[in-house]
Amino acid sequence: MRQSLDAARLVSSNPSVHEHIIKDALSWTGGMDLNQSPPAMAQRIHRRLREITGVVDPYRETKDWQNRIVMELIPELRAEVESASDPLLMAARLAIAGNVIDMGSYGSLTEADVRQELKQALAAPFFGEETRFCDAVAEAKSILYLADNAGEIAIDRLLIDQLLPRSITFVVRGSPVLNDATLIDAKMVGLDQIVEIVDNGSDAPGTILSDCNQALRDRFATADLIIAKGQGNFETLSNEPGNIFFLFKVKCLVIADLVNQPIGTQMLVHSKL
Repeated sequence: MRQSLDAARLVSSNPSVHEHIIKDALSWTGGMDLNQSPPAMAQRIHRRLREITGVVDPYRETKDWQNRIVMELIPELRAEVESASDPLLMAARLAIAGNVIDMGSYGSLTEADVRQELKQALAAPFFGEETRFCDAVAEAKSILYLADNAGEIAIDRLLIDQLLPRSITFVVRGSPVLNDATLIDAKMVGLDQIVEIVDNGSDAPGTILSDCNQALRDRFATADLIIAKGQGNFETLSNEPGNIFFLFKVKCLVIADLVNQPIGTQMLVHSKL
């Protein structure tokens, strides 16, 4: 309901429009299957919002400023990586910190919030299978990198720089949903200049393999290593087979209980945790 209202406010300042959208969402969410993953439910919610409002990408303006301010911070963050004793792990930590840029969990996120979170990234609680991750990267020849949000993907580039020259495929959403990254965002931060970018054919804020195109499913099945960013990817892929490392920030009590870590913890964990 909060996401519905957030999106409504992005496309209209008219309270009667907000009321209509909330009432509509309330009328059909009662029949939703709560055994579905949160991204599957959010997919339906945002499809309906787009139908009601006629706006294809309500978060486009939001994504633009998120990409812009993070790009402004990249020189400072790159210096952190280059001066670190282990640049790969530093880049991974910063990429996880970037997962705060999430309009699904933090609907009122501001520019100041983003800047503050990234500056305090290394002081946040962290739980990571660091040695296992480094070993997996060293052994991999092909990497499938599943992106999450706009803005965040600019920081992903710092981690990708550490993964090159391995074969890397960077995956974005097939259609707009929340502030999740699409091809437009990947190109805006220059990722198209260094890696192959594909979309997954889906408008879910996660990776529901059955909803993705066959090309993505084929790549998923054959990649040596899969790096999955964001809690939505954890929620949809944690039970899928594969050599998957999840990089995300714990954002709700359900996931906190599942991984046995407090809300706010930055996670770097293998799928077989």
